[in-house]
Amino acid sequence: MNANIPWPSMGVLRMQEGSRRFRLTRHDPSEELAFFVKHYWVVRWDVPDGATYPQEVLPNPCVNLVVERGKSAIFGPSKQKFTYPLHGRGCVFGVKFKPGGFHPFSRRPAAHLTDQPLSIGSVFGVNAGELEDAMLSEPEESRMIELAEALLRPKLPPRDEQVPFIGRIVDRIREDRSLTRVDQAADAFGLSVRGLQRLFHQYVGVTPKWVIQLYRLHNAAEAMEQSGPPDSLELSMELGYHDQAHFIKDFKAIVGRTPEQHAKGRIGREEAEKSS
Repeated sequence: MNANIPWPSMGVLRMQEGSRRFRLTRHDPSEELAFFVKHYWVVRWDVPDGATYPQEVLPNPCVNLVVERGKSAIFGPSKQKFTYPLHGRGCVFGVKFKPGGFHPFSRRPAAHLTDQPLSIGSVFGVNAGELEDAMLSEPEESRMIELAEALLRPKLPPRDEQVPFIGRIVDRIREDRSLTRVDQAADAFGLSVRGLQRLFHQYVGVTPKWVIQLYRLHNAAEAMEQSGPPDSLELSMELGYHDQAHFIKDFKAIVGRTPEQHAKGRIGREEAEKSS
């Protein structure tokens, strides 16, 4: 299993700044589970006493099984930015399923999971507290992954060919900036708009329109992380927006700030750190 390969931020805002406060690793699944699982992830942090670091993460169209002391659950895609307050010392382990990859395990519409966590025991028949004790006490991440795969393997469903099909659709949406409308995505894969919407409702949990919007904003946030204050008009055009105001509205709805506010916040923290 490969770990610590140079992944993009994948929605983790201010990744460079945050990496000074926590350690994030991602690991490939075994070949047996790679049909369903995108990767495993582990976050470890050790924040000074009395301090809190709010790490922000943009949503994505994937289901995550999260093992965290007292908070373990299966989480569907969220429609808003998630802020996790890091304090003290801790560790969280996660299984990130491919888009559509969790549906064969649960056989229920993925849309029912959106902003509504599901207990791990209801799907995999284990006690969450016992799972936390076993997994979070392991110092070796390779052993944590072994425990995760031992959890998934007995419940491994038959392969559902809709999963790689959905993966191709999501990849196309993420990579093709000229694809800005649902009807374009549907046409590209020989589906009707209603057919694509039903597929995403059942397998992904969010609408294709939302996924198109989300990845454009992922690209925008990542561009700002790398190049500093944006030219909102130029950036909006690069991302396929025909209206700057629409871009700013969408960005604020997901990130919680305008592009200018997001960039200024980053610059302000960098200057504060240099002067401290």
